[in-house]
Amino acid sequence: MKKIIIFLLSVAVIGFSCNRDKFLTEEPLDFYTADNAFKNAAGFQSSINYLHNQMRSILFGGYNLESYFPLRYATDFAVNATDYTPPAKLNDYKNTMVPTYVVPEAIWRGLYLVVSNANVVITRSTTSTVIPEADRIKFKAQALFFRAWAYNFLANLYGGVPLVLEETIAPRRDYTRATRDEVYAQCKADLTEAIQTLGNVDAVVDGAVNKQAAQHLLTEVLISLKDFEGAVAAASAVISYPGLGLMKTRFGRHATREGDVYKDLFELNNQNRSSGNKEGIFIIQADYQNAATATRDVIQWAIMPFLSNLRVSASVGGAAPVSQPAIKGFNDKIAGRGVGWMRPSNYFLYEVWDDPDDMRNSKYNIVRDIRLDGPPANSDAFGKYYVADGYKAKAGSFADTTRNWFPILKKATLSEGDFPEEVWQKNAAGNPVLAPFGGVLLLNSSGDVYQKDMYLMRLAETYLLRAEAYLKNNEPAKAAADINVIRERANAHPVEAAQVTIDFLLDERLRELYVEELRMVTLCRMGMLYDRTKRYNEKSGLTIESYHNLWPIPYSEIERNTGAVIEQNPGYK
Repeated sequence: MKKIIIFLLSVAVIGFSCNRDKFLTEEPLDFYTADNAFKNAAGFQSSINYLHNQMRSILFGGYNLESYFPLRYATDFAVNATDYTPPAKLNDYKNTMVPTYVVPEAIWRGLYLVVSNANVVITRSTTSTVIPEADRIKFKAQALFFRAWAYNFLANLYGGVPLVLEETIAPRRDYTRATRDEVYAQCKADLTEAIQTLGNVDAVVDGAVNKQAAQHLLTEVLISLKDFEGAVAAASAVISYPGLGLMKTRFGRHATREGDVYKDLFELNNQNRSSGNKEGIFIIQADYQNAATATRDVIQWAIMPFLSNLRVSASVGGAAPVSQPAIKGFNDKIAGRGVGWMRPSNYFLYEVWDDPDDMRNSKYNIVRDIRLDGPPANSDAFGKYYVADGYKAKAGSFADTTRNWFPILKKATLSEGDFPEEVWQKNAAGNPVLAPFGGVLLLNSSGDVYQKDMYLMRLAETYLLRAEAYLKNNEPAKAAADINVIRERANAHPVEAAQVTIDFLLDERLRELYVEELRMVTLCRMGMLYDRTKRYNEKSGLTIESYHNLWPIPYSEIERNTGAVIEQNPGYK
């Protein structure tokens, strides 16, 4: 019997040996690969959706939460408010921004993941025979946009980086750095091709890659290449497009509430064209409890003060003053739950505003005082204002303007009534607990929920990019004219050509684009990170060095690249 079994097994082996290659070829049936994902238009669209998701993860901190904050803080805009003594993170630039730091590694990895997946779509759309040519061109154009966006981001932060332009099908360890200009030139080529076939912003669905987004990005790339006339032309194509325009009258959600049009731009669901907004160019979509946009924006949680820690000295019933909570809890009228990890710089909060009538600094947009409802109702503090009535000044050891109290940037939070009902505090009867001076109280554990769409590109910035191109092309009058278009909408006084410098332009970007701008990327692109941070950041400015105008190449990338040398940026060890 044993011999028969051996014989049968032998026959089986012989029978399979003639089809060995077919037998040994794995065919994935329950997961996607590059070979089975592109069999129809739906597969290509899923890959484009994934690129959107990867972009969202970089911008919202999905790859590494710590990597999210330096895209804005440790600049002239904001400081890290969580580190007191000794200083850490990028409050100590010299000892923290090093090649082994998690931040440059996480951002590098995330951006190259976008490049890698965009390359797959570009390669497959070029060779596909299963979808119509019009679809192939459409998907390729979108992937080219994402690749250009990622490489522009990389070049702005790190300088020259390895250029990978084809689908990677085998591991490589022999990369070398292209020059910074070579990377920008590739971005220009990708965007120039994409622009030929991308649909206009008003002809695609909300959040989709569009021609004007590519032209906006091309403007920035051409400025980096010092092609200022080309940059002006690219920006002008966006600005003159009839489907776009600055919003100058109240619109959308809460338009009938007290406020202004600048606040309207940042209300829940007001970013997309479907709300009547003609200013948004490229909008990152974020829908609450939608699994496709599960990575949430943590900006509200990060940049709102830690109000639940704020205390005041209050006298109750005529007794000696004692420490009392300043507020009952986070509420949706003031702001959502914040922890004060990122604090706007003193320069941004108190010095950059050059016109008292500037709408962007109005009480609707930057809240500089709050009403106290934490102390008992029979105390001398209840119902008073923290700043105006002097409680901030006499808070003594309870005063903490680093983390627990600083002005609230309303564009970074939801408005009253817009937080999901499940994060409202409820009483025993299941009814919402009302805040004494309006709004409802939010659960301390989940009141940081923030899922509203985010501007990646907005027409106001296009004007400021064109102004930059004009200024660098020695046309300050035209630069001033573009800046004044923005300032007029904000009710700020106009500026003269002689006032317009790169510093003034960067100040205007702060005034118009605060919170939404990735300030670190802008300053690195312009070679101004060191100068502006040294002057205007009360923490990071103490240790930053000029070589920090570029981030370090991650040590892990240099170490694993055994087949060639990736040179480190000067100044880093």
